[in-house]
Amino acid sequence: MTDSSDSLIVKPKKSGLAPLILTLVELLRQLMEAQVIRRMDAEKLTESEIEKAADSLQALEQQIFNLCEVLDIDPEDLNLDLGEFGKLLPKRGAYYPDKSSSESSILELLDRLISTGIVLEGDVQIGLANINLIDLKLKLLLTSGDKSASH
Repeated sequence: MTDSSDSLIVKPKKSGLAPLILTLVELLRQLMEAQVIRRMDAEKLTESEIEKAADSLQALEQQIFNLCEVLDIDPEDLNLDLGEFGKLLPKRGAYYPDKSSSESSILELLDRLISTGIVLEGDVQIGLANINLIDLKLKLLLTSGDKSASH
């Protein structure tokens, strides 16, 4: 890992808020899809729930493609290259939960963290013109929905 701060700068091909929002929505869609697959494989979903989840995920994916078309964004541009950290999303069809893949992605890391569970704590200070305006003390529990019910 280099000390260069340039390695953390992400430069999407098209700038603006729309590609960023669509990227986040696609990341969340793929995380939800991975969780549905995990629960389906563990036989924790009924056939009806699987069908509803599949229909919802397909509809959301189609909406993302429609918005990309309207906003003239190539859907491939939603997969940000994060330099040393790899790609944000895996190649289409290349990731299946709990199966190793040739190229890791941030989505795979997040999916594994969610399925295992993790607690993050931190302090955030937000300021302007070297004036500290907001202090946040955060504690975040990140886990799948079926595990969070037991906590």
